[in-house]
Parts: sequence; C-alpha cells; structure tokens
Amino acid sequence: MVVCGDDGLAHRLAAELRGVYREQVVLVVPPSLRTPPQPMAGRARAASAALFGRMVTAVNRGAGGSDDTLVPDERVMEAAEPTEAVLADAGVDRAAALALVYDDDETNIRAALTARRLNPRLRLVLRLYNRRLGQHIEGLLDQAAELAGATTAGGRGGHADITTTVLSDADTTAPALVATALVGTSKVVDAEGLLLRAVERRPPQPGEVADPGLCTLALLSATSSDPAGAEGSEDSGDGPRLLPDAEAVAAATGRGTVVLEQVSYSGPPLPARRAGVMPFASLFSARLRWSLAGLVAAVVALAVALIVVTDDPPLHAIYITLLDLFAINEPALGAPTGQQVLQLLSGLVGLLLLPVLLAAVLEALGTFRTASALRKPPRGLSGHVVLLGLGKIGTRVLTRLRELHIPVVCVEADPEARGVAVARRLRVPVVVGDVTQEGVLESAKIHRADALLALTSADTTNLEAVLYARSVRPDLRAVLRLYDDDFAKAVYRTLRTAHPAALTRSRSVSHLAAPAFAGAMMGRQILGAIPVERRVLLFAAVVVNGHPQLEGRTVAEAFRPGAWRVLALDTAARGRTAGGDPPGSGLVWDLPDTYVLRAGDRVVLAATRRGLAELLGRRTRSAR
Repeated sequence: MVVCGDDGLAHRLAAELRGVYREQVVLVVPPSLRTPPQPMAGRARAASAALFGRMVTAVNRGAGGSDDTLVPDERVMEAAEPTEAVLADAGVDRAAALALVYDDDETNIRAALTARRLNPRLRLVLRLYNRRLGQHIEGLLDQAAELAGATTAGGRGGHADITTTVLSDADTTAPALVATALVGTSKVVDAEGLLLRAVERRPPQPGEVADPGLCTLALLSATSSDPAGAEGSEDSGDGPRLLPDAEAVAAATGRGTVVLEQVSYSGPPLPARRAGVMPFASLFSARLRWSLAGLVAAVVALAVALIVVTDDPPLHAIYITLLDLFAINEPALGAPTGQQVLQLLSGLVGLLLLPVLLAAVLEALGTFRTASALRKPPRGLSGHVVLLGLGKIGTRVLTRLRELHIPVVCVEADPEARGVAVARRLRVPVVVGDVTQEGVLESAKIHRADALLALTSADTTNLEAVLYARSVRPDLRAVLRLYDDDFAKAVYRTLRTAHPAALTRSRSVSHLAAPAFAGAMMGRQILGAIPVERRVLLFAAVVVNGHPQLEGRTVAEAFRPGAWRVLALDTAARGRTAGGDPPGSGLVWDLPDTYVLRAGDRVVLAATRRGLAELLGRRTRSAR
C-alpha cells in the first residue's frame, strides 16, 4: 500500500493500514525541512508520527507480543511532489493500492493520472473536495483501467477489483460533526440515499422497555453521570463494546446503548416561490409595512368622513381626498367648516406620506443591493447553532445543517474563506471577525444558542472559543475540533469534570476519516463512519460472493459479535426482494434471521475496523 499526503490524514491512514490491516505501507510525505519554517505543520507531523508509533505498539501488544514484535515493513519517503519518478521509486508499479490524500485537488488528480499509466491494475483512492469533479475523475480512471485490460472478472462478487474511489474527509466527517451538535448526541451516516442515525440512549429505568431501533450497535462505557463519558481509547478494556449480540445486550444492565434508526425530514415544506420574484416581505421591513398600512387607513378614514360631510359619491370623495393628500386641489374657500378641516388633515397626512415613500424606495434599493452581501444575525434569534470556521470542514457542516433546516450563525475571520460564498448563497448570517476577540461571539448570539461547533484549523482557537462560551453559557453543547487525540481526550475529560451538566465532545477529522479511506484502499465501498466514544464503526456495502463468512449463511449465522453485522440487503443489486418477490429498489432493513445470503447479493453491514480487515481476508506475511 502506498500513501501520499501532506498532512495528518496521510500519517493516520498509514497507521491504520499497518496497525489494523497489517499491510506493507510506503508513506510519501513532503520533506521535514521547509523554507520558511512552518511551526504548525511541524507540530502536526510530530503528532502524526507519535500516533503512528502508538498504534503499531498497541497492535503488537494486542497480538500478545512485546514492543519489538515484527510487523510488516514500512518505508517513509520524503518528496515535495508525487512526480512520476517519486511514484516509481515508491513501488506504485507493484503496489495493490495507492491513496492520494494531499490537501490540493489538482495535485491528487495529476498524481492519479500518472499512477494509472504506471500501473493500470492499481486500486486508487483520491481525496477530492470538489465532488462533481470527483465523479468525472472516478469514471475516467476506471475507464482507463478497463481499456488497458486490467479488470479482473474473477474478483470477489464478479466485479472488477481495480477501482477508483473518490472520497472527501469533509463529507466523511460532516454528518458525525453535525449530529454531535444536535440533541441526543446522535451520529448520522448516509447509506444509499437513506439517512441513518445512531442514537445514544441511557440505561432504561426499572419498568421501562428499551427500544432497540433497527439494531443495537454498541454498549457504551458504564458511567453513572454520562453513558458516553468514558471516551476510552481505541484499545482500552473499559471502552465501549461494539456490535454486541442479544445475550450481551440483555446482560449489560446499567449501560447506555447506541441503536440505529432510519430517519427522514418531517418538518414543514418550504414555501413555494416564483423564480425571479422577490417576496414583498423581504423588500420592506415590518416597521415600514405597518407605517404604510397606517397611512392607508388614514386616507380611507378621511374619504369616509368627506362622504359624511358633503354627501358626495364614494368615488368622487376618494378622488378629492387624494387631491388634497398630494396638495394639488384648490383651497376649500367658502366651503363648509368640516370640509376645510378635512382638507387640512389630508394635507398633513400627505406630509407624513412623503418620508414614508422615500424610506420605502431606499429600503427596496438597499434590499436589492445587499442581496449578495452577508446577513447579520437577527435580533430575536435563539436556539441556533454557532459555527466557527468556514474552511473545508466548516463549509460541509454548514451545508448539512441547512439541509436539516437548523438555524446557523457562522463566525469567520477571513472574509475570503471558501465557505463565505456558500453562506451568502444559503442566506446564513455571518459574523466576520476573530473569535478570540471580545464581542465576536456575543454578535453571534452565543448566549441564546443551543450548540457551538468550533471547527477552525487552530486547536487553541477552538479551545479558547469553547472555554469562553462555557463562561457565558455553562450548559451549552460544545463540539471542538482538535488535532491531537491525546490532547482532545484530556480537554474533553477536563471540561466534563468542570461542567458535568453540559455536553462536550472533541473530534479529530483525520481520526474519523482515516477508517473510511483505509477501507476503500482494501477494495470495498465505505458508506460512512460513526464514532462511538473514541472508537469507530464503519458502514460498508459488500458483495457476498467470495466471502465464505457470508455466502451461503443465514443472516443470523453471518453475524459475528464484535466484528460485523449484516444490516440491510440492496434489492436493486439483484432485482428481487429478500423474500423472492418481484424486483424492487432500495434497501431492505427488516431482513429475517433465516434469510440465506446468496452469491449475487449486495449487503450493507456495520463492522469494526478489525472486523472489516478480517472479512476482507487480509493477513500478515507471517500468517500467510
């Protein structure tokens, strides 16, 4: 396996492949010495290298060996760019898979085209932020492999094992970050167009019956104050128990659970809106509309009074009133006193009408002028989510929040950030300013918010923002993005101790994204990842053919507690339902335990990282 990248995801992905899947890894990273120096990048590399060593040591110990237990070879190369010579030196022509996880899309695409030419049989995994471009590149590279005759029809499931998978760390982690900020600390993943939610539930009280949902995914760490509070390490014995069987769930009294639910948006539909037409309410403020309504009522009252005084027909009375209103009528000399008084009152109303009309014109022009400008948080806004940072991750999280119709206020220091244009298009309020400066979070109405998502690229900025928000709202739900896993764990435990009534979660983007990238390198489609405390559950779509642990077995027999569990059957893959009914489409989630998995079936399963590695049949060289 060859991994090329320039940030922490590359190091964590290499550690994932070596520590979990026991693969031989060649890691290609930029040179350590750069000009000018970049302290943040240096700290990131050091933290990633430390993580690499900790994961390998943990795997060695878990295998029953000492710290000196031999693991598959690993080689680290330093190169400024993944040129053809660098890729050839890394052994791409002999590699099974190549991951290109540079932060720049163009670099990844250029290297992928070169690698496909060097080795048409290579399995490619690309990190691209542009999803539309990623779809075209994926098809192009697969077509190039097919034309080169590199497909293997005899692969598992009857499908070619030479594939190109385009992933985005932002898309992989955005559902988990969004769900962590919502009520219930649920985790969300997209599965073939369906929205799945993993809900954390506290232990049932005596006399209560727990709802298992679609299935029970995990038993949480047993703590009295917070069922998800242990946040145990990946290999700690006191951490959560993933994919338990029914007996383990029944015996685990006093422990919270994570259950899977299928959800969809059930809120009110969006109001119909004619294309190109701006609604009246958006042109004029409520105060101006009330002013106009009051003037109209005054004109009607004057017209009615004129009818009573002069016995004129209604249309003639309205006409005379409007003439008096605009001061273009003759003076009512010699007319009855009542008519003269009405003419004076009409002139007074006309004087009041002029500034109101001028204000309406200026406000309408201002509305059109600011249609492309950033909105400010409304005065009465409450119950919203404050999102700090509109970079790659923040932009994807913002889009997810608006898809769920959740009110958001963004805070961004750089007015030219990539997510500012998205916020402008979605009409989301944005506060431009440094979140560490006094008054910025107050402008985002943090004292009336429900949750805070600190997703900037600076750990200290995220931590400072959360600490300040805690001083304003001790019960505020807070999710902060921290790079180093040990640092995130220490921050989480300290904040939980200081604010036991509040909900705090620390998340690492590379920690959430690396399992999905690693699974894609192993040749299977990863639908998403859900964090369970500090561990990760993967959702994958797997073709049954070629897997002796699945093929010919019933759903109950294929279930491996703690490793994998079949959740659904893709009926569109075979053109039939689980019961042999006429062809259908979509996923069947209520599979009976007696259903026999056939060679052509495509199933959706939940698996741990080690379980997925075992299911794929990968072994170390010594085991082979």
